Amino acid sequence: MSEEVKVTKKNNQEKKMSFGDHLDDFRVHLIRGISVVIVMAIVAFFFKDFLFNKVILAPREPWFFTNHVLCRLGDILNLDICINQFKFDIINIKLAGQFKAHIVISIISGVVVAFPYLIWELWKFIKPALRQNEIKNTNGLLFAVSFLFSVGVLFGYYMIVPLSLNFLGTYSISDQVVNQINFDSYFSILTSITLASGVIFELPIIIYFLTKIGMVTPEFLRIYRKHFIVVFVVLAAIITPPDVFSQILVSIPLLFLYELSIRISKKVVKNRRISTGIED
Repeated sequence: MSEEVKVTKKNNQEKKMSFGDHLDDFRVHLIRGISVVIVMAIVAFFFKDFLFNKVILAPREPWFFTNHVLCRLGDILNLDICINQFKFDIINIKLAGQFKAHIVISIISGVVVAFPYLIWELWKFIKPALRQNEIKNTNGLLFAVSFLFSVGVLFGYYMIVPLSLNFLGTYSISDQVVNQINFDSYFSILTSITLASGVIFELPIIIYFLTKIGMVTPEFLRIYRKHFIVVFVVLAAIITPPDVFSQILVSIPLLFLYELSIRISKKVVKNRRISTGIED
């Protein structure tokens, strides 16, 4: 019996699974994913000093990579782009605040670190429902999703977070008002920016699927390129300090992702035309 016949029979058996079977299968993948997240969260919990002093609180420190590099670059270019050279105070106003923050941050860290595995488990669950050509065409998708999310999180953490902290932490409406930032507020800003950046960097993957189902075309993306550029610039202006340099740093990756999305959409449409025998 050839390998193709074996694969076909296996796929037919998998497609005949009942709703209950699918539910049981999903439960298995879900338990595996949650187990890995819990393990990673426990590891993060016990590395408290590194997690908080070297990761969570680091972007406000003058020695942080981005702050140090921008200062050096400013010296070379004779520009005033040094950021976070004066630390603002972070306080806790709840009795169980620090313990709660420790647990929540450990869980979020576990999710971020385990994200590639979670995507892999999700892929294993939906793979039986795909045809062989669909599986072949999406071989690199698993890596792309994990890679783009990781790059987005790192970009948000190393670029947007320090710029935002410098602006928001030093912003003052009066000399009589002293900034003493609650840790919940600080952590909320940090996590929302980094996780949002991870999601935004999935734009090429989102465009890929929207093109596959016919909701988006390369022509549509080209026509509305200028509109999206305006959106990106406005978004960069919202999440960065009010200076052109910071806005450019944030806008460039977003514009690159958009152009990459156009190329991906074009390739999807081209492959569809080839598979259906319609070529340009």
